[in-house]
Amino acid sequence: MGKILVGVDIGGTTIKLGFINLKGTIIEKWEIPTNTANNGSAIVDDIWKSIHDKVENNGNGIYGIGVGAPGFIDVKSGYVSEAVNIGWKGMDLKQQLEKRSNLPVFVQNDANIAALGEYWIGAGQGSLNMIAVTLGTGVGGGIIVNGSILNGENGMAGEIGHIKVEPEGVHCNCGGNGCLETICSATGIKRQGMDSILTNPNSNLAQYYRDKGVITAKDVIDFAKSGDETSVEIIDYTCDVLGKALANIGTVINPSKIIFGGGVSKAGEFLLGKIDKAFRKYAIPKLHQICELKIAHLGNDAGILGGAFLVKQSLEEEKFN
Repeated sequence: MGKILVGVDIGGTTIKLGFINLKGTIIEKWEIPTNTANNGSAIVDDIWKSIHDKVENNGNGIYGIGVGAPGFIDVKSGYVSEAVNIGWKGMDLKQQLEKRSNLPVFVQNDANIAALGEYWIGAGQGSLNMIAVTLGTGVGGGIIVNGSILNGENGMAGEIGHIKVEPEGVHCNCGGNGCLETICSATGIKRQGMDSILTNPNSNLAQYYRDKGVITAKDVIDFAKSGDETSVEIIDYTCDVLGKALANIGTVINPSKIIFGGGVSKAGEFLLGKIDKAFRKYAIPKLHQICELKIAHLGNDAGILGGAFLVKQSLEEEKFN
């Protein structure tokens, strides 16, 4: 089977791991629970034990380990300054995992490794310049320029969820107000739905809430699909805001593809068509003529594939240096 790349995607509930070959084929993949007890102090040990047990069974050699982690990351040092969901504050992830494994370790933000996975063998394949957008509980982003992930000076590049789109808007977890995330995430869509119930108590969405006692972003999207006027207004506004933000980002990046992943993107062509319409309304013609908007292909495998690609990139850099 030869030597392998290891991809690791650390999430708040589970850690996804995979053995991947140089062509991007997943040889084996599995999950372990994320142990967030004691501020996630056991996570690094759990990762290496899980990999080590599999390696011993298969007898494979490893080129290196690529890891995606939530939170704020200094990519050069592999230092995670804070990852709220898993309890980390000041975790030297690269050094700690290299110490245990005696292998080269490469660390990126979780949204960035998902972007790299899609770039390598997913919906972004063949695109040197692309934007990956994750529409989930929040809004994440990964930006690839000339085939490389854009990190910025301290790892904050690509945090598109915190572009300010409503200066007087609602409070965001980042400490600001009116961020893209407060509108276009699952949380933002649900919030808009709840607000609409107060202002339009006769809508189908409002009646559903009275019956069920709860609504989700998916409910708002489903009611919009069925033609509920209030829900249509929410989704149209959400897609217009997102399309405008992407047109503005696109003016700087000039991408050939914009890829959408995350739970909200499961609405598929219904949302994609509306976002695409807004993008083309706001983007200058030479920008939108070259750019294709697509739904991500890799699903939950994007992170482990992106982690493996980090290792593959390092091997290629070594080869040419």
